[in-house]
Amino acid sequence: MGGAIKSFIEKALPFAAMVFVECGEVGMITLGKAAMNVGLSSLVYVVYYNALGTVILLPGFILHTSRNNRPSLTLSVLCKIFGLGFLGICLLQVSAYTGIGYSSPTLAAALGNLIPAFTFLLAVIFRLEKFNIKKATSRAKALGTIVAITGAFVMTFYQGPPLFNMNRNHNSHENLLSFSSQNSKWVLGGFLIAITALCSSSWNVFQTATVKEFPDQVTVVFLFCLFGTIQTAIITVILERNTNVWILDKRTEFISIVFAAVFGAAIRSSVITWCLRKKGPVYVSMFKPISVVIAVVMGIMFLGDVLHLGSVIGSVIIALGVYTVLWGQSREQKRVVDNENTPLLQS
Repeated sequence: MGGAIKSFIEKALPFAAMVFVECGEVGMITLGKAAMNVGLSSLVYVVYYNALGTVILLPGFILHTSRNNRPSLTLSVLCKIFGLGFLGICLLQVSAYTGIGYSSPTLAAALGNLIPAFTFLLAVIFRLEKFNIKKATSRAKALGTIVAITGAFVMTFYQGPPLFNMNRNHNSHENLLSFSSQNSKWVLGGFLIAITALCSSSWNVFQTATVKEFPDQVTVVFLFCLFGTIQTAIITVILERNTNVWILDKRTEFISIVFAAVFGAAIRSSVITWCLRKKGPVYVSMFKPISVVIAVVMGIMFLGDVLHLGSVIGSVIIALGVYTVLWGQSREQKRVVDNENTPLLQS
């Protein structure tokens, strides 16, 4: 009986943890969108919440540095972490929240499913992943990548008619102008979020190489957040000429920044690291399509978003592509494990 309960907890806890992470990520995006709707600049939002995240990480970094003999920081490692900050915060987060400002959290969550596909492409390009067209698993991953990217194009360029839209304007001319303006912003937002997915995939590959060279995760994360905050702050000062954008005078702005700093900097990384250690990257990646459903529900409930047909069709296509890629990866991993265990069984 005790063994059965322990087995259930071991299976249920990682599942609950990943659902929690996806809910938190979509909540962070939704709150950020709400703050931008009331006037908060996307650049200022990224600077403030990463600055607060750096402050939250500082005590842990100081304790870690005093208690552990970490490897020495070389100029090469510092330059790579500096690059991680520029790629992961300046490009990735600024593009993400600017794109969300033009579109919706639903589109951001759906296009986030492109990350496994882009990661696979980059891994093949940099020869981190073996690709053999004769193998069914390689063909599945290639097909899944193409399908996922096709779904992203559908979501970006085909918004489609609204579903369950209760608000109807009888002035057809105003409706046409409004739709044209919204559609152009939607395409721009989708393009920026697609860039975000590509940046995220590149950052994953870059970060993996950096951590292998400098195996001190606490130091890397803290300096990455610090460097990225400084870089984004400098860019924001240059681009945002109006100093009033730095003034926070609405409750939604404070809540969104604090939640993003606490969840993004402290909780999310710890939970995902634990799940990766317990279940592996394939298991963690499988939960990404769930964020689409969560984003749709939160967007309709809290932002008054309208669900469009293009979002539904594109989400389904992307999910099919992602699961095809994950199926190919899981089959290859199973084959590797079987090959490693076969000599032991024979002996």
